[in-house]
This record gives sequence, C-alpha cells and structure tokens, in this order.
Amino acid sequence: MLNVISHIPNGLLTTPPTELFRLLDQPTLIHLTGQREPPLFVSVLLHGNETSGYYAVQELLKKYQHAVLPRSLSIFIGNIAAAKFGKRRLDNQMDYNRIWPNSGYQPDAAEARLMQQVLDEMRRRGVFVSIDIHNNTGLNPHYACVNRMDNAFYQLAILFSRTVIYFIRPEGVQSRAFAEICPAVTVECGKTEHRLGITHALEYIESCLGLSELPDRPVLKQDMDLFHTVATVKVPPGVNFSFTESTADICFRSDLENLNFCELPAGTGIAGIRRPDIKPLIVTDEDGNEVYERFFHINQHRLVTRCDIMPSMLTIESDIIRKDCLCYLMERVHF
Repeated sequence: MLNVISHIPNGLLTTPPTELFRLLDQPTLIHLTGQREPPLFVSVLLHGNETSGYYAVQELLKKYQHAVLPRSLSIFIGNIAAAKFGKRRLDNQMDYNRIWPNSGYQPDAAEARLMQQVLDEMRRRGVFVSIDIHNNTGLNPHYACVNRMDNAFYQLAILFSRTVIYFIRPEGVQSRAFAEICPAVTVECGKTEHRLGITHALEYIESCLGLSELPDRPVLKQDMDLFHTVATVKVPPGVNFSFTESTADICFRSDLENLNFCELPAGTGIAGIRRPDIKPLIVTDEDGNEVYERFFHINQHRLVTRCDIMPSMLTIESDIIRKDCLCYLMERVHF
C-alpha cells in the first residue's frame, strides 16, 4: 500500500492535489539526498483537504531543482484518494491522522499498517526531525503542537510560532508516533485559501533543513506562549445542530469560530438549546473521562461556559464537526 521512491515523479512540481491520483496511485514516501544526514521528515495531505503543506513542498522542490538540498529530505504524501475530492477523508477510510502506531485504534486496519510502514522506514533512517503540516477549517492563528514537554520539542515548535500547544489527545496522531524516535511537531497553517499558510510552511521547512542540530537549551518564557489541551468537545451523533436554524436541537452562534484562542469568561454563551432534556455536547478529558459538567451547563435554554476556558479549532463546517470534533479546550501553562 505504501509506495517508496528516491526521485521526484515527473509532473509532481506542477500537479495540484486534486490531480495527484493521476501520478501516484497510492500514498507515497519520497527520499531525496541532501548535504547532511539524517533526513528531515515532512508529511503532507494526511487530510486531503489541507493543502498548504503540499504546495509548500512543491515550491521547495522547484527551488532546489538544480541545487543540492541542505539536508536529506523524506516527504510523505498521504491521503491522495481524499485529495482528489478535496475531502478530509473518504467515508470508507479511517482518518490518516488518527491511526498512527500506539493509538490503540484497529492496528490491523490497512491505514494503520501503512503508517507503521512509514514509521519503521524513518526509524531505520535515523530521522532528524519530523514535521506534520496541517490547515484549520476555523479562524485560528498559526501555531505549533507538541506531544512532549521537552526542550528540543519546544525549540522546534518556536521556530514556527511562539504559540505552542501541548496535547496527548486525540490519539493516533503522526507527531505523537514520531515523538518516540525524534523531535516532532505538528504545524497548523490557518485556512487553506490563505496564501500565507503556504509561505509560512515553506519558510519553516527551509529553516529546519538549514539546522546543523536542534538546540536543546531551555526556552525563555518570553519566547513562547504555551497552552495545554485539556478536553475535546464533540456533538453527540443523535443531536442535530445548525448555525442558522433556530429549530435545530442546538443552534450555535454564527460567529463561533471567532472565539478561537480567546480566553472566555464563565457565563459566555455558546449556543441556543431547543431541547433542554438532551446533553448537547460530549466533553472528554485527556484520560477519556466525560467532563461536560466541568465546562458547560444550560441556563435558560442557552448553552454557556461554566468556567474560564480557551477554545481552539472551533469551526462552522458541519462535516468536520461530525467527522472530527467541534473544538478543543485549553489552559495556559505558566513556566
């Protein structure tokens, strides 16, 4: 299922994500030789509709068509089948960023075996650093995510952004799997339609390629805003929701995504509730415990926050909410 090659396929530098299936019939790992070893690893299109990383890699490879890369580079192009249709994943697929090793999610699934192959291949090559590039559907700043509270991971993250999120859920993500073998980071490059995301991803990849080593010194507190993801928020499968129709079980406020990375005080209204007999949200903490009552409650047919919280990745795209989540809840880490 994994295609491993050591060259740039003809046409790759000009082919859009929706046409990739014509060049590559399956997920592909490309190894390119550079001046330094071991290789930098970059994964793109784990979600087929998140394209900034792919376009950044295209521009990088165009730049080095007639030059040697500063460091060897391994590029994993993930969900080509979903990219054809501009979707996060196809309905018959598992999420390519929820099925990496140690997730506990169906290890015998085809997608899980694929990711194990990629990880094993890069372990053999003694990978230098791993970068997984994503986009958001909601309005968010550009930020980096790590799965270990470690100086090398922090140093890698702040090369991209001073806004850094530490998380251990959701499970099965690429960066958590690679954290077992090298410093690893997920970078979130805003919305796909924003050109800035491509530029930022390209600059970041080039910065990492130019590193002779990754600093392991402590990060100064003035150089990083660190947040900890403490809960995941989902809409229950049997509950219908809308951002415009007041007749839905839940009618979220239309400007919901504007609340991302805002520290919301207790009592902030999130949605109108037509059926007060239902629990409108499923909220789970890092250990998988249901903690809805800790964060939310219903007051006079309004869903409001029970305590001060900061959401991230809020979106108004219904398909993403159903397939992934409504948002994550964070707390600021003082260090």
